[in-house]
Amino acid sequence: MAENPPNNRPDGPDEPEDSGRKDPFSEMLSNLFGGQLPDGVDAADLQRQLGAMGMPSDPAAMQAMMGQMQAMMGAMSSGDGSPVNWKLAQDSARQAAAGDDPSVTTARAAAISEAGRLADMWLDQATTFEASPSGFSSYSRAQWVEKTLPRWKKLTEPVAVSVSQAISTAMRDQVPEEFKAMLGSAQGMFQNLGGAMFGMQLGTAVGGLAKDVLGSTDIGIPLTSEAPALVPANISRFGEGLDIPEQEVLLFAALRESAHARLFLRVPWLQAHVLGAIEDYARGIHIDMSRIEEAVRDIDPSNPESLKGAVTEGLFMPQRTAAQEAALAKLETALALVEGWVDEVVADAAANLPSAAALRETVRRRRATGGPAEQAFASLVGLELRPRRLRDAAKLWSLLKDERGLEGRDEIWQHPDLMPGAADLDDPDGFSQRRALAEASEGELDAALNRLLDGGYDAPSGSETDDTDQSPGSDDARDEDDSSGGADGQR
Repeated sequence: MAENPPNNRPDGPDEPEDSGRKDPFSEMLSNLFGGQLPDGVDAADLQRQLGAMGMPSDPAAMQAMMGQMQAMMGAMSSGDGSPVNWKLAQDSARQAAAGDDPSVTTARAAAISEAGRLADMWLDQATTFEASPSGFSSYSRAQWVEKTLPRWKKLTEPVAVSVSQAISTAMRDQVPEEFKAMLGSAQGMFQNLGGAMFGMQLGTAVGGLAKDVLGSTDIGIPLTSEAPALVPANISRFGEGLDIPEQEVLLFAALRESAHARLFLRVPWLQAHVLGAIEDYARGIHIDMSRIEEAVRDIDPSNPESLKGAVTEGLFMPQRTAAQEAALAKLETALALVEGWVDEVVADAAANLPSAAALRETVRRRRATGGPAEQAFASLVGLELRPRRLRDAAKLWSLLKDERGLEGRDEIWQHPDLMPGAADLDDPDGFSQRRALAEASEGELDAALNRLLDGGYDAPSGSETDDTDQSPGSDDARDEDDSSGGADGQR
């Protein structure tokens, strides 16, 4: 009788030939959570529970869905540890700015350069601040996105940290209790989701702004560190329906861009002051968790398109705190002073431009109301970059020019402590009187301190020490002090 083939396996119950392979469901889960399942998690039990929740219980279907989810999360990763996926923000911004975005032609660039030179000649007569030595640049909308995105990154990073944490917290809260043991390994996945959602919405808002702005300082904040720049396509669209020659519109835009650039260039502390107010506001942002949780419930992990739908409704609109209200008041005053100064200086410089008055009023209304893109940015961080008190500030700068001349008006920018405040916007006519009183009070205080330090400060009448003080040497010491003090006072 033929012998049975040798059996090299250990004695015991026969095992299936493929016993070395993992269960497909277990293999999928271990891959998802870093090579092994978290302690205490049974793959078969987890599969049954997922099936009860309506998730696919078939390992192959579940593996496919998780593969899609992993791919989506991988694409959402910033790759550099940043709380925001800036690559996604950049792509979203370029996509939002795409469409009718013609390249800047050589002739168009030359026209803008010439308008910039003429604007600088006119501004030389309207302000003591010198022009930028770099001349003017021209951007397409896509170029504006690329040039300004680093500044948006700086402005919004404090917000992004809060958003990423809020998303992670909300998703953890939505997961059934029995699954939370495995979230330690998946935490990075949730953070990627938060950073991606914020990056996508930020990019959409920046791309929308790229279709509206006339230049690099159009919203009152220096968005680049380069030369003054204009966006020709937006200037042409802005001029449509105004019944004003395009050359005059271009020159007026160049005047405003150059005036902004001169102010921020010649007042070194101003940029940090404005950006600091924005950052102070952003650091205090608290995300509305109920809105985050509602959006998270509606996201289909197997459908990346559901992510886009979640970020189109101002998902991260924050609730303001008292500290943020104070920061916002500081920011609004600063923006009003910047825009009011630019408004007044440009009005003087453009006195010989036939359409100057009409363009000035149009820009004032545009800045006061804000466009859809500015509203989108406001919905993102709860921050409206609009100078609500532009007209009050312009009146103040006009009065200061009448009282002090160009040099005296511009000297107000020498130090942040010299700047007008909200009370001065309430009553521009009383600014000089209030400043004179404040300077007189400070002068009197300085004089008193100097007298005290010199030993010449006379004690008030009746403050002499009582005669009953019999401490050794006290009378002699007092007499010496009085004598010394009188001599110093006479000096």
